[in-house]
Amino acid sequence: MASKSPIPQNDNVAHALAGAGGGILSMILTYPLITLSTRAQVESKKAESKFTEAIQKIIAREGVSGLYSGINSALFGISVTNFIYYYWYEWTRAFFEKAAARAGRASKKLTTIESMIAGAIAGSATVIITNPIWVVNTRITTRRQDPDLEAGAGGKPSKAPTTLGTLMALLKNEGPRALFAGVIPALVLVINPILQYTLFEQMKNTVEKKRKITPTMAFVLGALGKLFATSVTYPYITVKSQMHVAAHSEKKEGMSQTLSRVVKEEGYSGLYKGIGPKVTQSVLTAAFLFAFKDVLYEQMVRLRMGRKKA
Repeated sequence: MASKSPIPQNDNVAHALAGAGGGILSMILTYPLITLSTRAQVESKKAESKFTEAIQKIIAREGVSGLYSGINSALFGISVTNFIYYYWYEWTRAFFEKAAARAGRASKKLTTIESMIAGAIAGSATVIITNPIWVVNTRITTRRQDPDLEAGAGGKPSKAPTTLGTLMALLKNEGPRALFAGVIPALVLVINPILQYTLFEQMKNTVEKKRKITPTMAFVLGALGKLFATSVTYPYITVKSQMHVAAHSEKKEGMSQTLSRVVKEEGYSGLYKGIGPKVTQSVLTAAFLFAFKDVLYEQMVRLRMGRKKA
């Protein structure tokens, strides 16, 4: 962020904490859209419904809280995900900037290739460490769509599953390997943040030549970057969600098998189920994240500097 303030821009931990905080705030604001999108991705074509109808069905069956099913694991997941991602992204950025300075390059701004490499390193580390969290979250989010699980004894609604309970049941019934279901398409999806942050950085560099980046401007640039990235990678998001849910089935499927099955059963349109709420959620989440992050970063740096002085 361009600023006349003496706030340093190379504090990896502050960037990581700001990213985690921004992720939590943006997730809270957009979570119902995640629920709608995830359920659409794993339901059969026959079960699909319009956006407003889907909201009404969830509220009628589960109450408003149904729109926030699995939010605890999602908030934990997004905070860990963003912390790891921004730590490694900023570490890699600092490495390239130092290399540019040693080489006597006029501009220390990341080139397009450097932005893509930074995104690949940060994204891969994040996927491997956080995939188990998102497997648990997807199981919780989609659990109640199964009629056999919607009612407990006597036909009464079953109690909402907890994050810890879902994790323990998954480990007991399927073993630790199930926590890494969908990790291959998730690694493929590293291209999503690569595209998103590369586009964001290049647009930001261009705008900074003319004006200061405000939270509003960061909101708009973040939205544009995420809109492009999610639209390009959405089929793999659908495949990853289906693999998370189907990991406990008798018939194990790999990424290519899941992709082929969806196309065979539902056509290519099946790969884009739930894209409306997903794109809306992704764009808004990214936009809010970028709007919040720079403000939070300054606060985190001041807090850390204050502690060091104390």
